Amino acid sequence: MTAETHQIDLEATPYREVEFPLLRMEKTVRPDGVVMLRSRDALPEFDPVLVRAVLQQADLQPAKTLYAKRSEEPDGSRGDWLHQTFGETAQRLRSIGQWFLNQGFGPDDPLLILSGNSIAHATIRFGAMAAGIPACPISPNYALFGGRYERLRHVLDLINPRVVFAESGALFADALQAIDLGGRTVISCQPEKIAADAVSYDSVCATEAGTGIDSRIRSSDPDAHALYMLTSGSTGMPKAVIQTQRMWATNLRQGYLTLGKAAGWHDIMLDWLPWSHVSGSFNMMAAAMFGGSLFIDEGKPVPGLFAETLRNLREIAVPYFSNMPAGFAFLVDALEEDEELCRSFFSRLRLLLYGGAGLPQPLYDRLQRLAVRTTGRRIAFTTGYGATETTSGCMVITFLTDKVGIGLPTPGLEVKLVPTDDRYEIRLRGDNITPGYLHDPEQTASAFDDEGFFRTADAARFHDEHDVNQGLYFAGRLAEEFKLGTGTWVYGGQVRSRVIEALSPAVTDLILCGADRDFLAVLGVPSQAGLRAIADSPGGSIGELTGDEKVRQFVSRALDRYNASNPGSSTRIERFAFVREMPSAEKRELSDKGTVNQSIALRNRSAEIEALYADPPAAGVVSAASQRAPSPVSRAAAPKGAAPT
Repeated sequence: MTAETHQIDLEATPYREVEFPLLRMEKTVRPDGVVMLRSRDALPEFDPVLVRAVLQQADLQPAKTLYAKRSEEPDGSRGDWLHQTFGETAQRLRSIGQWFLNQGFGPDDPLLILSGNSIAHATIRFGAMAAGIPACPISPNYALFGGRYERLRHVLDLINPRVVFAESGALFADALQAIDLGGRTVISCQPEKIAADAVSYDSVCATEAGTGIDSRIRSSDPDAHALYMLTSGSTGMPKAVIQTQRMWATNLRQGYLTLGKAAGWHDIMLDWLPWSHVSGSFNMMAAAMFGGSLFIDEGKPVPGLFAETLRNLREIAVPYFSNMPAGFAFLVDALEEDEELCRSFFSRLRLLLYGGAGLPQPLYDRLQRLAVRTTGRRIAFTTGYGATETTSGCMVITFLTDKVGIGLPTPGLEVKLVPTDDRYEIRLRGDNITPGYLHDPEQTASAFDDEGFFRTADAARFHDEHDVNQGLYFAGRLAEEFKLGTGTWVYGGQVRSRVIEALSPAVTDLILCGADRDFLAVLGVPSQAGLRAIADSPGGSIGELTGDEKVRQFVSRALDRYNASNPGSSTRIERFAFVREMPSAEKRELSDKGTVNQSIALRNRSAEIEALYADPPAAGVVSAASQRAPSPVSRAAAPKGAAPT
């Protein structure tokens, strides 16, 4: 970054124009302190059957690309883009739907989708929806790691699918051979690679569609089960969240009304988020519903894989870009080194979205300075709030702000804020909320209060109690709270996001330790690019960089600065060490979105945690310089800042 870029006055620079709607909020406070919040603006009327909206777009623009993905070359590299138009998608989803009907499958015969993001995945999901077949997309990781495939077996028992779409026969052959398929039909793009008899995906797409599937689409029940989306399973095996076409049609309309025009969902999209999660599924279906072209990005915000995202961004100028904070860190590093990429990236950009954690202020400032240097304007950032049970994001920031937050409810959503200490528990009600969990009446009953509001178990605060239009900010997951050995409560989610920001760019994530201990400590997930910059070293392994004296000094000073602003025992960090091994998806420490699963990582790393708390500290542990404050015995105040979900 040039000295000229450093001198840019961000606060004095206007934003590039972005089309945000003006949402009118209604806030009422009950005598018991419960706050009710909703938008005065109603959703416009829409067809609640999602697959009909997709077919309508195909009638309007049959030759336009809906999905594109790079070809896979024999050497494993990725080649040119392969395209599927709206017209081709409509034809194939009708054929797939007809195939399901011809086989006699119905709403009690679910489809398990074992695939990454792909054109075939999207098409078979819509085909099943057209036929009234519930689909359950799962992470490919469930079938890629050997052993007993416990999670895959759990999902098979829970969903009991009649059909399994295993797109890559070569990739999933071992898993399919290890489990009991129990007479289930397997569809694959590589059926010859699977030991069991499998049906060719191409032959399914070649089925002649007739009046049967058209009649089924016309009579679709928007409230029937359409998808089973799995929870993260951070505290056990995942639950299957029931989702309907009405839920998705509602949530997509909520999103488009608030962000979709600004984000250009009708235009060009480039996205990597996994379709086994709701955020990725949202982008996949948003393109189909609103007439956009989605280019499937096979890059990820992890070392070695983000290069694919950069390659795609060099070819495709997008109006909207979304990623995790770690992804933005990789992006900023690349933009600062590549003037041509910088010009291309900002040429059409109107909106940026981050999720998963708070975006560190230094990273935000670097990106905005690049935007100003390139375009003369800042770029609007947004984020929001949602869960698998809410379909996807349903609260969002639709106004220009530098404050971290989760925004305000979209039209059609009611928010109930129940006081808990100095925060509010978030509860939600609307047509985008799940009716419950598959085959789990007890969990379903406990998930809703007596007014039918879904209990999110998350907390929030207003930026300004007297000005609702400044929105809410995330104030922690109640499930992530824990007690120190002194009895002091720790708001884990908030502390974690604050420490990540303080230690940026040295870490991309961290594991917060301290339950039943005398003080808080941290295991940091290193950023190789960040460590190289700190150590002023062009190369070096992670181990060499984490042991570099400049890096240790940076961490020590960053901790001291953080602790000076957060001196209480519920927020102060006494010790820090880098993880000995990077978090592993195989060990379930890493989600498909690249974030660390705290509870599982804590269980897996007991030896590293003991080294953190050893007296004297083990080698490689950085200790805070100043003496820690006495521990209060009551629930401590949470930090002012907070990370969005």
